Amino acid sequence: MVYDIKWIIPQLRNPSSLWNIASSITCVAVGIVSKIIIGRVVYALPPIEGHRKSVIGPRWPFKWLNRTTVYNKRIIERALHRRPKNVPLITVSNHHSCFDDPGIWASLSMKNLLNPRKVRWSLAAHDICFTKSWHSYFFMLGKCIPVIRGGGVHQEAMDFCIEKLAAGEWIHVFPEGKVNMLKENMRLKWGVGRLIMESPVTPLVIPIYHLGMDEVLPNEPPYVLRIRKKVTMNYGDPIDFSELLQQFRSSKMSEMEVRKAITDRIQGELRRLQEATTELHKNS
Repeated sequence: MVYDIKWIIPQLRNPSSLWNIASSITCVAVGIVSKIIIGRVVYALPPIEGHRKSVIGPRWPFKWLNRTTVYNKRIIERALHRRPKNVPLITVSNHHSCFDDPGIWASLSMKNLLNPRKVRWSLAAHDICFTKSWHSYFFMLGKCIPVIRGGGVHQEAMDFCIEKLAAGEWIHVFPEGKVNMLKENMRLKWGVGRLIMESPVTPLVIPIYHLGMDEVLPNEPPYVLRIRKKVTMNYGDPIDFSELLQQFRSSKMSEMEVRKAITDRIQGELRRLQEATTELHKNS
């Protein structure tokens, strides 16, 4: 039996003051716990011309848990703190584990984790994260939006995301549409293309690729968090769709063709980032 989720997005559209406080507490708590789980964190730049990577940030003290190397963190930090207030942010990443979100965001600094206004909104599968009432409340308070897989690009969750983009907020998307347990080169879903195409202000789009999350939280029973694993996260350069969208809007392309072209561009960028991250992961 599928849990009724029709009430969730109306609730998210009209939060009370008490709801906002509870959401802030949830986001902060989850962020801190995730930061502990990913363990020792090293912020680094990719090696240049054969030189070893350069460490540019502090190390998290939980050395006995896991070991995480984060490349190009400055890209997401700049996007969170320096982009104009009216410019929305979309991040896209591969999806290898149920711990990807919130695990990825544990790479952010504490000042970001402690500021719920800068926390992402994230699309989450309704048949996994919203199957019971208390599940629904937890993920709602964590700023997750129930998306119906197979429901197409014109469902209410996507409309809600476009509303948030219009307000200059941050949306995270796993465009593979599911946990890619076999790590295949899957065709990305076109929903992200619709978000970028219909956002009133062209969003800043940042690709992210990571490896090792499925070692921290495996995709097979008993689904227990592990320690002493290696994780690599790599933030890619922002993708500028301004010129591309202008060309599309002045052409005779259909909306479907535009969505596909945008999604194809993202897929190409993620695959290039995958190659770079795989090499970094091997040598970290």
